[in-house]
Amino acid sequence: MTPLHDLHSRGFASDNYSGIHPEILDAIVEANGAHQIAYGEDVYTARLHEVFASHFGEGVEAFPVFNGTGANVIGLQSMLPRWGAVICASTAHINTDEAGAPERVAGLKLLPVSTPNGKLTPELIDQEAWGWGDEHRAQPLAVSITQTTELGTAYTVDEVRAIADHAHERGMKLHMDGARISNAAATLGVPLRAFTRDAGVDVLSFGGTKNGLMLGECVLVLNPEASTGLTYLRKLNMQLASKMRFVSAQFIALLEGDLWLQNAGHANAMAAKLRAALEQGVTDASITGLSFSQPTESNAVFAILPPGVADRLRESFRFYDWNPATGEVRWMCGFDTTEDDIDAFIAAVKQELAAG
Repeated sequence: MTPLHDLHSRGFASDNYSGIHPEILDAIVEANGAHQIAYGEDVYTARLHEVFASHFGEGVEAFPVFNGTGANVIGLQSMLPRWGAVICASTAHINTDEAGAPERVAGLKLLPVSTPNGKLTPELIDQEAWGWGDEHRAQPLAVSITQTTELGTAYTVDEVRAIADHAHERGMKLHMDGARISNAAATLGVPLRAFTRDAGVDVLSFGGTKNGLMLGECVLVLNPEASTGLTYLRKLNMQLASKMRFVSAQFIALLEGDLWLQNAGHANAMAAKLRAALEQGVTDASITGLSFSQPTESNAVFAILPPGVADRLRESFRFYDWNPATGEVRWMCGFDTTEDDIDAFIAAVKQELAAG
């Protein structure tokens, strides 16, 4: 087939825009051919359980699914009764970007809390952690945090542990949306289990698509006592892949070595390069009108631009408005973002914002 798009064009809209990492694509090809048992009874999915155990410890249960919304929906469903509610940040993906699926499909009530940086704290959780035993109120029985957050910030190990302890002391469970969990590990410089299982997370949605996979996420049960019924919920919610070996093979290629960390670390480094160059331009007054709205702790840069600038930049580089009312935009880097991409974008921003 003749390619239908420019194979050299990259933007800053989303790490979902990237293609498949070559090693991941090779793994799909290598898993092809002959027959394997369908619906997860294949040798690749069996190996995937061993790979996840090497990162998170023995006893972890892995349930590959198609996408992040599916992972969050069935993960949360497995943790709560029908009357359960989930406390989350108001900016959380489950609250803003999943078309109401956690509530309409999973049948759960979300209790969103406003945060300054996308991160919950025990004090913020307590704004909605009340009303147990009140038959008129959906019962707060779980907390969901995102790592890294939708604002590009990262929870430290101690912050996750404090939330887990706070939730567990109140009879609540802790879910983590890890769509960009590899970026968090690269930022924190610690093993994956350090800020998940060891810190008290009960159920984890492990992201792969944003870090080089073609498709696929995985629900990891880190605490078997906190989850039940995932075998049935995955099928019921249309997240059971018949040819699961091709999802599992991707995760094996990503996680068996350090490809997951290389990809995420590179994406983070490109975002840091972009941020540093633009900050220098603000400092030396070679550009004006630019400010930053969030710290850059992963592969996202959040900035505020003067009116009209974003639209002019988008004539050459794709990216999204985050808050059109304030001029806030989001620039995302991926595993395939190059230094030339960053340099070209920096030059374009500087040209638009050149002083005088």
